[in-house]
Amino acid sequence: MRFDILTIFPDFFQGPLNFGVLKRAIVTEQVAVATHDLRSFTKDRHRTVDDRPFGGGEGMVLKPEPIYDCFQSLGITPKPQRDTTKETVVLLSAQGKPFTQAIAQELSGCERVVFLCGRYEGIDERINELLCDRELSIGDYILSGGELAAAVILDSVVRLLPGVLGNPDSIRFESFGAESEPGKPKKNEPLPLGPDGVPSSTHLSGGLLDYPHYTRPAEFRGLAVPEVLSSGNHEQIRRWRREQALKKTLCNRPDLLLDAELSAEDRSFLRALELRLGDAQSKDSV
Repeated sequence: MRFDILTIFPDFFQGPLNFGVLKRAIVTEQVAVATHDLRSFTKDRHRTVDDRPFGGGEGMVLKPEPIYDCFQSLGITPKPQRDTTKETVVLLSAQGKPFTQAIAQELSGCERVVFLCGRYEGIDERINELLCDRELSIGDYILSGGELAAAVILDSVVRLLPGVLGNPDSIRFESFGAESEPGKPKKNEPLPLGPDGVPSSTHLSGGLLDYPHYTRPAEFRGLAVPEVLSSGNHEQIRRWRREQALKKTLCNRPDLLLDAELSAEDRSFLRALELRLGDAQSKDSV
């Protein structure tokens, strides 16, 4: 799989591309990543890539000519003729659709992904209309440019490619995993068991956040691992993990519960938990 990154700061990616999963995928030639300096496609001696916006206003806008010339030099298929299932162009901007795990899964099926990193007040909108298939944002906040967003999406997509991670279950059993992914249980199917007979995950079939994880030592700084995890009782462990996933989701991402697949047991636990949390908040406010 090939990634091209169009930016005015190509050296930014020397960090993200030289560590961890991304570096390993590049070294093993599972992916190819190339950065392209938009200033190399300017025509003036100052290598100008931006200009004042029509209509007035603050800031500067990335000019269309260097971006378009860079695209042409890469031989990217024109937008009307492009098979976006194989080759797609992504504009990173604060005005884009929210990036999700489902989009990461979709991008991982392409042969080539091109990232265009916005800067300043953004790019000339004609480039978006002529060349970009989608506009993505990684969150409801403002960054100085699209480089950080491109690095985030790149990492998220590459780790989904077959063979990139040593253990394939590392991507099968995660928060935000796509249920359509091969090998994942379908809705209402029993969860897979690990070699010790304990469910590999308790949040696959429902879109919840992951439950808390613990490792050795059994006690650290006065805090002990929950006894249930050392009990050997697989059913109790399953119930504890499910309840902790529900609790973490309620506290951190209650919006996910709207579309989560919840059993009667789940709903009963959530009602009791909401009552306890409500009582605790009332006491704190007194």
